[in-house]
Amino acid sequence: MNVDGSGSGMRGPRGGRNPYQLTEESPVYVISVAAELSGLHPQTLRQYDRLGLVSPDRTAGRGRRYSSRDIEQLREVQRLSQDEGINLAGIKRIIELENQVAALQSRVAELSAAVEGAAAVIQQREAAVHASYRRDLVPYQDVQHTSALVVWRPKRDG
Repeated sequence: MNVDGSGSGMRGPRGGRNPYQLTEESPVYVISVAAELSGLHPQTLRQYDRLGLVSPDRTAGRGRRYSSRDIEQLREVQRLSQDEGINLAGIKRIIELENQVAALQSRVAELSAAVEGAAAVIQQREAAVHASYRRDLVPYQDVQHTSALVVWRPKRDG
């Protein structure tokens, strides 16, 4: 049982997120722990922060706090640097492009949902129009053209 009285830990008493629930974005690790978890020296973490490769959250006293996602990012920077031989400027560009791709994918998903919603509305409106058709009307059928000439003369009163 969690602090909010539920068993899931997902929702607080007002239906919002439980502020005590940890996620992969929760900044919980001090620099020494983050360095140990990532296998890097604390000075390397500071350099990566200065270069903008990994940007941990800050406490009120300006201390760095790393999340699990930050730790994974640190490991990926190290892998790209050591295993792939990519310099830090290249790694920064890769990270920027990956972030841009993620943002664009999110936008595409939003737009796709909007298009699907608009298509559903159009289908509903189209169905309403078809349902409103008068059933006593005869559908138009194209008359075959002939060379016959029909002359119409109105009746004259008189």
